[in-house]
Amino acid sequence: MPLLDHFRPPLAPVRSWASFLNVWSASVCDWINTRVPAGHFAEMVFRPARYVEREVADVEPTAKIPPVFSPPMVFGDCGNAGPKVRFASEIAVEVFDADRRLLGVVEFVGQDTKADHECGYAFACKLITHLSRGIGVVVVDIVTSEQVNLHQAWADMTDGPEIPGVPRGETNIYAVSYRPRMEGESPVIDVWARPLDVGLGLPELPLGLKGYGYISVDLDATYTEACERSGLV
Repeated sequence: MPLLDHFRPPLAPVRSWASFLNVWSASVCDWINTRVPAGHFAEMVFRPARYVEREVADVEPTAKIPPVFSPPMVFGDCGNAGPKVRFASEIAVEVFDADRRLLGVVEFVGQDTKADHECGYAFACKLITHLSRGIGVVVVDIVTSEQVNLHQAWADMTDGPEIPGVPRGETNIYAVSYRPRMEGESPVIDVWARPLDVGLGLPELPLGLKGYGYISVDLDATYTEACERSGLV
């Protein structure tokens, strides 16, 4: 099915992009659960955009700070003054083994992640953290309303490859698979990067699973199912 534009009219703002990405993540979760080894499973993750709320800082610790630490810097009441820490919405599918060890992740980029520089930087750092732990990641970014390329942010931070065949800064929607592995004694990261276009189909990409290899994730089939379940076709 051709990719629709979920971030501009006529779909937006009538139809919620967050709702659709949740439906799509459910389709991907179902897809993965029929293909992972016995004892492995996938679960959906949804965390809405949020700030650190005042209540988390209301409780004073009962234990005294050891004398080896200097007094902390106090920035004021997070509920009224001082900086607030913002977290973008998180929509993902996580794959675990029988001991609930995280093996692979499919991340769906949200509009708020691309609209906020700090959220985009945090996303790239999270990607680096997963890969440094040997966890495979697929990133799906169909956010057409923001001209930010989070794969490029990752590439700039790691000296990784850019999207092949696409001049720097000329695509803002894409799907990328990152698979960390060992090549002899050296850790390497395999990258499959595909530019996306509204009106065209979506690719099939490998999702690396730590200690297992990889499984194939058909983004086109799962996207079509999500559109059908959402009443868009």
